[in-house]
Amino acid sequence: MLKHKDHFHGSDLEKIEQYYGVKKEDIVSFSANVNPLGVSPNLRKTLSERLDAITSYPDRDYTSLRRHIAAYVQSDMENIIVGNGSTELISLFIQIERPKKALILGPTYSEYEREIYLGGGTTHYYPLKEQDGFRLCLADFTARLNESIDLLVICNPNNPTSSSITRGQMRQILDVCKQHDIFVMADETYVEFAECMEEVSSIPLTNDYNNIIILRGTAKFFAAPGLRLGYAVTGNRDLIKAINTRKNPWTINSLAAIAGELMFSDADYIGQTRRLISKEREKAYRLLSESPHYKPYPPSANFMLAKSLREDVTAQDLFERAIRRGMMIRDCSTFPFLDQAYIRFCFMKPEDNERLMACLLE
Repeated sequence: MLKHKDHFHGSDLEKIEQYYGVKKEDIVSFSANVNPLGVSPNLRKTLSERLDAITSYPDRDYTSLRRHIAAYVQSDMENIIVGNGSTELISLFIQIERPKKALILGPTYSEYEREIYLGGGTTHYYPLKEQDGFRLCLADFTARLNESIDLLVICNPNNPTSSSITRGQMRQILDVCKQHDIFVMADETYVEFAECMEEVSSIPLTNDYNNIIILRGTAKFFAAPGLRLGYAVTGNRDLIKAINTRKNPWTINSLAAIAGELMFSDADYIGQTRRLISKEREKAYRLLSESPHYKPYPPSANFMLAKSLREDVTAQDLFERAIRRGMMIRDCSTFPFLDQAYIRFCFMKPEDNERLMACLLE
């Protein structure tokens, strides 16, 4: 049995292969939260045809790439910053803002806390409550905001709960944060998977508020984690100038820049992805809701959090049951505020989802 600290990340397929003897090529990763369609055929074809682009430096300002992103998110090109994955932009933002005290909605992604700690700050969590279905209680939350907080971090939709905050709720949060001089960092890595994306994304709010930066990437929705292409949107021009001044030049390679120009306008791929995830999300939630052994929480993103209601079946038991059949789910007991009853899995292709549901429900 693995110890608590030994739980696997969705990218740890080599470790899984070594530990369980299951070839990594045979593992379907329900833990990585990546688009099951894989790389777009158009993108694959374009990159193979333009391989010679690596013989020259990309545009230092990435003007064309930023213009395509701006059209995709319906924002001003001057509000767009690009980086080597959203992790680089998170790191740069923390280095510039240097928050002394940050508040994070949890349970959530651990990288936020790590970067704040490395910047010399302290982190506090506002826990999303199980009895609320891990949805934010807005009145209680905003009442906890005060002048001692420099930075608020929100993952929306949130990983691993798959719950989301509406744009209207975010506007109320920004109003209160403005009163207390709190900057908001919103991670929208999974927003493109949301059923009603236009009700969740806060990018239009960057036109009205200068105390928010929104992070996105191409790793999950566009199935390109190895491309390392991320971007941020903010209406705070001073912050943009500070990030661009500190950021190393050419952190995005030529092929990644070309890929970005194509993928954000690939309407067929985007539509196909949303239809697939919507259908599989509804099906998986219904099946687990009908089982007396699980409590699933309504998902907004391309993954779902569920609780085992059997005391004799833990998340680790379910992880091992699945991995021995070539399917990797996430044991969520390493997330703050979650225990050994919680698992998370993303939605893959229909035939893979059917296998996982059969495994969990047997």
